[in-house]
Amino acid sequence: MTADLALFEAERPQLIALCYRMLGEKAEAEDAVQDTWLRWERADRSEIENPGAWLRRTATRIAIDALRSARMRRETYPGPWLPEPLVSAEGLTVEESFALAEECELALLWAMERLSETERAAFILREAFDAGYDEISAATGKSEAACRQLVSRAHKRLQETGPRFDADPEEVSALLQRFLAASMARDHETVLSLFSPSAIAYTDGGKKARAALRPLCGPDEIMHVMWAVMDKQTRQKISWSLEAGRANGSPTIVRRVGDIIDMVLTIAPDAQGRIAWVYSMRNPDKLPR
Repeated sequence: MTADLALFEAERPQLIALCYRMLGEKAEAEDAVQDTWLRWERADRSEIENPGAWLRRTATRIAIDALRSARMRRETYPGPWLPEPLVSAEGLTVEESFALAEECELALLWAMERLSETERAAFILREAFDAGYDEISAATGKSEAACRQLVSRAHKRLQETGPRFDADPEEVSALLQRFLAASMARDHETVLSLFSPSAIAYTDGGKKARAALRPLCGPDEIMHVMWAVMDKQTRQKISWSLEAGRANGSPTIVRRVGDIIDMVLTIAPDAQGRIAWVYSMRNPDKLPR
């Protein structure tokens, strides 16, 4: 292995984590990092004083362009688009290359869809990688003062989304287990009490699995649809099992139909500890095989 390749490989985990945070999809993140390698290979490295900063800057620019293209495609996506989960469960581990990316919670990835491409890049570089505003400026093409405003504006927008991104995993796990137990017992009153009145549920089926084609709003609608799906599967005698797992470091429920992972479900609480956000991934292209 050459010194230049070794240096790039040492930076690869951070580049993967950066691009995954920007794009919310594993394959897109890997493609962006591969494009970064191609530019690194062609660059005059004798003129690069700080290789790590150069690689982050280059990966950020590539990811910004990729996100713009991805958002155009997502405008015609069938139903809600959700970020791809990094799942660990029984007999299943997250690929080593995405270990650092696991630290980014799904609720935060989803919320960052509200940010512009440059806001998202500035926020990620500052908060996840502790980059200085000079580096953020070089990556986004904005002045340092403008980058400070981008980060500040990103914080404000994310605080307005509803779900918390700093919830203790034990709190999430306990709330998830209470929700699951009450749902399986058809304890309507308890289930409703666990939700925030403004709770929203999203399911990504990608037109390849049964899923609501719009967000479900409010506890009554969420539970009505969920129980209707459960009833249909019972009538069809579909055999499935549930197990605890983790998605992006947060507790999750993994459902298997036979040996196939059919759904990954997780939640995020509000400030009062009630369920504010439900994430359900059913698109087979975004689930572990």
